[in-house]
Amino acid sequence: MDFGRLITAMVTPFDGQGHIDWDQTARLIDYLIEEQKSDSLVVCGTTGESPTLSEEEKVSLFEFTVKHANGRCKIIAGTGSNNTAESISLTMKAEKCGADGVLLVAPYYNRPNQEGLYRHFEAIANATKLPVMLYNVPSRTVISLSAATTLRLAQLPNVVATKECASLEQLAQIASEAPEGFKVYSGDDSATLPAISVGAYGIVSVASHIVGRPMKEMIEAFLEGRVTESAKLHQRLLPIFKGLFDCPHPVPNPVAVKFALNEAGISVGSVRLPLVPPSEDEAAFIRALVPKA
Repeated sequence: MDFGRLITAMVTPFDGQGHIDWDQTARLIDYLIEEQKSDSLVVCGTTGESPTLSEEEKVSLFEFTVKHANGRCKIIAGTGSNNTAESISLTMKAEKCGADGVLLVAPYYNRPNQEGLYRHFEAIANATKLPVMLYNVPSRTVISLSAATTLRLAQLPNVVATKECASLEQLAQIASEAPEGFKVYSGDDSATLPAISVGAYGIVSVASHIVGRPMKEMIEAFLEGRVTESAKLHQRLLPIFKGLFDCPHPVPNPVAVKFALNEAGISVGSVRLPLVPPSEDEAAFIRALVPKA
């Protein structure tokens, strides 16, 4: 399974009452595919506010996104959690919904050791025919999936990729030692070009909601040997990559990108508690940062 070079971790549009806005979800899917050139969409990941979505809402989002995308891009369902049995159940439902793959975040809070991590992912992978993308994000989960454990999991037939947010060094090691066909993705927008230069296949991105097209151009320029051009695009995009997470001080994702989308004329509503909208100074910073509608 090839999920492409540019994967967008899609936000979940809400209406004024905090319910999923299905009309705007359809519009967002079209926009990300047609305007921002996403090859795949992650649905119900952290950027989609998965911690505050019910299982019923997640399954409905899987079904809706698969149907509306209608083969125009791949749909990757976020089905990971810190409960192995629940992750297996949700993964099986995502498979029934027609998802093209699943994204499994490393278990958070309960802090398993490397053997526990291996068995967690192994159990979920063995319960589905879908391609599995691992997700290592120590800043959110506290624990880190080691390169050795990732490489061990890469031997499983349907574990086909990882989204790596630990370090460029670990990403490069995995890319170097993984079986043929196993793909490594960066999960850090600002590291997109550096990561690809040391072996990453692509990016699972937040910023691609608003600058997906130039990100795709940057990746293609590098792969075609136009290194100076890709570096210039990276330099131009870097303030946006950084600003969406530090505006003018750190804000939790997806607060900034949702505000940026609304400013760009793509209505996605606000965030659910415990997240809150940007403050006045944060909002002013984002307005100055992002491309105008």
